[in-house]
Amino acid sequence: MDLGLTGKRALVLGASRGLGAAIARTLAEEGASVIAAARSPDKIQSWTRELQPGVASRIVVDCVDLADIDSIDQLANRTLADGELTILVNNSGGPPPGPAEGAAAALWTGQFAAMAASLFHLTNRVIPGMRARGWGRIVTIGSSGMEQPIPNLALSNGVRGAVRGWSKTLATELAPAGITVNVVLPGRIHTERVDQIDSATAERNGWTRDEAAAAARKSIPMGRYGTPQEFADAVAFMVSEPASYITGASIRVDGGLIQGL
Repeated sequence: MDLGLTGKRALVLGASRGLGAAIARTLAEEGASVIAAARSPDKIQSWTRELQPGVASRIVVDCVDLADIDSIDQLANRTLADGELTILVNNSGGPPPGPAEGAAAALWTGQFAAMAASLFHLTNRVIPGMRARGWGRIVTIGSSGMEQPIPNLALSNGVRGAVRGWSKTLATELAPAGITVNVVLPGRIHTERVDQIDSATAERNGWTRDEAAAAARKSIPMGRYGTPQEFADAVAFMVSEPASYITGASIRVDGGLIQGL
């Protein structure tokens, strides 16, 4: 299937590693011009050196701190000054694990600013260009906790839930303009973030991390963790030409982990 991404211009956040890196690489392989942004641009440069020259040439490395509104605006200014943006992949880092009880107000507001309000602001910066073109794709990377809260990840469950509500609302507003807005929900995709969650589970239960990972895999019908490439392939489809009639959706990539209808 031709995804129709050749000539499209994409901005991928959180592209230094894990899901963001896999998405940025995959879009470039499909022919898109990609701005790969993160707080650590040196890490992006490191993985781009492993790519085929033709693919690497389609990736521009940039820097952004989603906890700093000025940094977000500077990224938007640079990106829009160089041309129209047709694809935005919102991908923020995850907050520290912990329970809802006792979480300080400052912790909640700080995480909301970095994980939600920053994405809302950046998206608003790029929407006018998409409207003018009559075509756009906005995909936000969520979490399975948006549908089934994950124990000991109260901040993530709460803040990402707000992001999902925003995305659904925005999808309705932008559909007449030819712009789709969707959320893609990773389950247990094997990244450093999942290793951190397994380590926290192990510490709580007096297990090794391998034991925690084995217990987690038992809860997944496919019996394994997903790969970043499997997740990136799903995102690539969601920003493609063939996905033009999918909007307001939350797409699970979780090996059957979420059991709810």
